[in-house]
Amino acid sequence: MDLVIRDVRVIDGGGGASYRADVGLTRGRVAAIRREGEPALSGTRTLDAHGLALSPGFIDMHAHSDLALLRDPDHSAKAAQGVTLEVLGQDGLSYAPVDDATLAHVRTAITGWNGGAPGDTTVDFDWRTVGEYLDRLDRGIAVNAAYLVPQGTVRMYAMGWEDRPATDAELARMKQLVAEGLEQGAVGLSSGLTYTPGMYASGSELTELCRVVAAYDGYYCPHHRSYGAGALEAYEEMVALTREAGCALHLAHATMNFGVNKGRAPELLALLDDALDAGADITLDTYPYTPGCTTLVAVLPSWAGEGGPNAVLARLRDDEAAERIRHHLEEIGSDGCHGVPVEWDTIEISGVNDTALADHVGRTILESAKARGEEPWVTARRLLIADRLGSTILQHVGHEENVRAIMRHRVHTGGSDGILQGLKPHPRAYGTFPHYLGRYARDLGIMSLEETIAHLTSRPAARLRLPDRGLVREGYRADLVLFDPDTVAAGATFEAPRTLPVGIPYVLIDGRFVIEDGARTDVLAGRSVRRTGSPQPAAACS
Repeated sequence: MDLVIRDVRVIDGGGGASYRADVGLTRGRVAAIRREGEPALSGTRTLDAHGLALSPGFIDMHAHSDLALLRDPDHSAKAAQGVTLEVLGQDGLSYAPVDDATLAHVRTAITGWNGGAPGDTTVDFDWRTVGEYLDRLDRGIAVNAAYLVPQGTVRMYAMGWEDRPATDAELARMKQLVAEGLEQGAVGLSSGLTYTPGMYASGSELTELCRVVAAYDGYYCPHHRSYGAGALEAYEEMVALTREAGCALHLAHATMNFGVNKGRAPELLALLDDALDAGADITLDTYPYTPGCTTLVAVLPSWAGEGGPNAVLARLRDDEAAERIRHHLEEIGSDGCHGVPVEWDTIEISGVNDTALADHVGRTILESAKARGEEPWVTARRLLIADRLGSTILQHVGHEENVRAIMRHRVHTGGSDGILQGLKPHPRAYGTFPHYLGRYARDLGIMSLEETIAHLTSRPAARLRLPDRGLVREGYRADLVLFDPDTVAAGATFEAPRTLPVGIPYVLIDGRFVIEDGARTDVLAGRSVRRTGSPQPAAACS
C-alpha cells in the first residue's frame, strides 16, 4: 500500500453504522479495508488515525469557484473544509460557452460573484467552449470540479439580453449549445430564474432545453423564479417542466425565505414527496445558514436588466427610470427580489469592487443611508452606479425552522453557494461542511453523523452519476477526509467570515494530501469531473 490509515472510525457515506478499520490506499484508490480482527495491512507510509473519523470527501453541489480555482491555487476556503469536488456553472451564469462579446457581458454581470471584471488580468480567459474550460481546469487545481452549462449565458450567446420569446432558430441554437456542452463533459444545465437574461425564458423554452439534458442523462439545476412570494408555485413549475421533459431535477439552495414563508418548509417537502412518490427524479441542496447572498443589482426588476449591464447603468442614471425601479422595489415587490417589497434593513453590503466604497461593507443599506442622511434607495442607487453593479449583499431573510426541516429530507444534499468575493463574504463559503458536522449533527442532533455524511457524499455522487466516488469502498477513488467528530467546527462567522475550520487535519484527493496536519500542502490534485456516455437516440438537439 502507498498509505495505510490505521485504527480509524470509518463513516463510509452509505448512511449505515460506522466501524473501526485500517484503510489502505494505492495509486489513488482505496485498495483494502481491514476491520478489527482481520489481518493487518502494511504500507510504505502509515498514519495513526486513532480518535479520527474517515469519510468520503465532501461534494459541494453548489459552488461559485469558477474563477477562484484558477486564480487561487491554495483554495483553502474549500480544501480545508474537506471538499474534494465542487459543482460550478451555477445559477445560469458562467464563462462557457461564450464568444468574445458574450464573455465581456457575463464578466461584468457576475463580477460580484467571481471577480474577473473586464480589465481584471488575474485570470487569462483563454477558453470559449465548455470543453476548453474543463481542459483549463485539468492543468491542475486544488479540488475536483464538475460543470453545469449555464442557461442564462447560453441565452445571452444565442439572442442577447432581450426580454422576449426565442425564435425557432434561436431555440435551436440554444439546444445546440447545451448539447455541445454536455458532449464536452458538462453534467447538466443550470438556470438563474431571478437573474437576467435567464429569467426571460418561458417554461416551454426551458422544457425544450431540459429535453436535451435528459437525452444525455444529465440533470437540471434551477435557481427558480421565487424564494419569496410565489415560492411554492415556482417549485411546482420546476417539478412539472422537468417531468414533462423526462429530466432529473436538482433544486439549488432549496430554501423558503422572507416573512411570507416563515414555517412553510413542510409545504415544500410535501410537494416534493408527492412528486417523488409518483416517480420523479428529484434532489436538492441547501447551506446551513439563514441569510442568503447575491449581488445588489439582482434585486432590481427584470425589465431594468434588459439590454445588459450598460443598459442597467443607463437606467439607474436616468431619474425617471430610476424612480420606476424604486417604485417596483419598494412598493410592488420586484421579481428580482422574489416578489416581496424590499426591506432595506435586511440587505447588508458584503463586498464592493471599488475599495473607495468600502465604508458600506458590513452595513445594511438602511444603516448606510442613515449615516448619509438620505433615503435608502438613494444610497442603493448611488452604490450600484459607483461600483458598476459589482456590489455583493447578504439578505437576512431566512428562517431557522425551515433550514432544519429541509436538511432532514430524504433527497437533501449539501451546497455552500459560497461566494468568495468581497471584504465580508457569507461565512458559508468557508464553513458550510464543518458547520453541518459540528453544529447540526453533533451539537443539535438534527441528524446522526452517519446520515449527515451521506447527505454530503454518496447522495451528491449518485446525482452526478459518479460510480466510484462518494463512498469509502474498495476500488473507489481515494478522495477522503479525516476529521475529529468531537471538535470539528466551522471557524467562519459573520464577523470573521474567512476563518478556516477546526478539527479537519487531513484531506486527500487522488490519494494525495491536500491538507496534512491541518495545513494546506502544495498539491494540486484536482481535475475536471466530466459526464461520460453518448446521448440517447431521442436527443432533442436534432
